[in-house]
Amino acid sequence: MAVKLFLADDHPIVVQGMRSYLEREPDLRVVGEGRDGVTVVEDVERLQPDLALVDIIMPGLSGLEITRLIQQHSPKTRVIILSMYADEPYVVEALKAGAMGYVLKGCDPSIMLTAVREVLSGNYYLCPPLNEKAIHTYLRAASEEDDEDSMLTPREREVLCLAADGLSNSGIAEKLTISVRTVEVHRARMMHKLGLHNQRDLLQYALRNRIIVLDA
Repeated sequence: MAVKLFLADDHPIVVQGMRSYLEREPDLRVVGEGRDGVTVVEDVERLQPDLALVDIIMPGLSGLEITRLIQQHSPKTRVIILSMYADEPYVVEALKAGAMGYVLKGCDPSIMLTAVREVLSGNYYLCPPLNEKAIHTYLRAASEEDDEDSMLTPREREVLCLAADGLSNSGIAEKLTISVRTVEVHRARMMHKLGLHNQRDLLQYALRNRIIVLDA
């Protein structure tokens, strides 16, 4: 019986490329595609695929929010996060959300297939240059509840990470496919919850909590 896959990415060319590559394997079959976070969750619940490959940045709901909801509504569906970010905080957040794999979008397609095989076998997989030996470290970090961080919603954490990277509100809005006003609201709530007052406070918090790391 073929393994059922679901692809979630808002770029049709990316989805087409993934489908074409993965379906070369005789035991893999793509049963659905999604380009909007809300419909992805609905379609995964309806189709109950064995594995979903989910872009970390999606319109409507983020990839992390999608992953959490998949765990609730389709718990047998394993998730691999597709991401442009190789930073540890993003990997930890993905594992916290319930993902079993983390693949960088710039990797060789063969890496994606390896990730699919590993996750379907019940293993965690981080693609190079992420260090596979660090998986247990990431899992341990993901399981440790931080009181301040746990106050934030998934979207507020995303805004925090992007703001710490230096993106403006308009840049964050473009990345998350939401309005600038919505970013402003999330940012204000995040700053209030963490007791931050300005960009300098935010940067210091991000450095202290290793959300960003300065190059040596």
